[in-house]
Amino acid sequence: MPVRLVLDSAFSTEKARKLQQSLSKKVVCEDQLPRHVRFVGGVDAAYTDGHAIGAVAVLDYDMLKLVETKTACQATVVPYIPTFLSFREIPPVVSAISLLSTRPDVFLVDGHGIAHPRRLGFASHLGLVIDAVTIGVAKSLLCGKIGDNEVDNWKPIVHEGETVGAAVYTKPCVKPVYVSVGHKVSLETAIEIVKHCTGKHRIPEPIREAHKAAEERKKLEID
Repeated sequence: MPVRLVLDSAFSTEKARKLQQSLSKKVVCEDQLPRHVRFVGGVDAAYTDGHAIGAVAVLDYDMLKLVETKTACQATVVPYIPTFLSFREIPPVVSAISLLSTRPDVFLVDGHGIAHPRRLGFASHLGLVIDAVTIGVAKSLLCGKIGDNEVDNWKPIVHEGETVGAAVYTKPCVKPVYVSVGHKVSLETAIEIVKHCTGKHRIPEPIREAHKAAEERKKLEID
């Protein structure tokens, strides 16, 4: 079942931390995808002065062809605080997702899943809020260290003795992307999906398309 996003009163890191710790116990790290994935979504956010823009792009999974994009712009209520980014980005992203005509079978999220100090990054939090399969695909490492043992172009991310994600080398001689379970997916399947969705660039195509949509909406809001 979906969970609530908002805190009971004004934002505080103490309340947010407790909520993260509570919600992290609800994250499912096993595959709950349909047998055949038809559509994959990409999620990103952008910011203007005082506003947050949520963007989602839906692609055909087999062909990686763009099906639709939606954006939503809202006043930014929560300040930027490292490790609490989901509270800032989920409201406009959920609004954008609610506008979709096509429901993705899985979402690739520009952010971390359980590769987070409290095991509840943006991707995991979003997955719980919308009750969907989500995968975290981040551009930088938030916690833990990358192991030495490489298998099929990825290395484990280990934090406090636990494998919380994978540094996936989507392109030769290029910095990896940092993949982790968001919700309702195993790490192995998450890695496979990210690799499948990667085209000519380091970043998977669904997230690239969501980023484009967010930046286009940002220009309109600025103008």
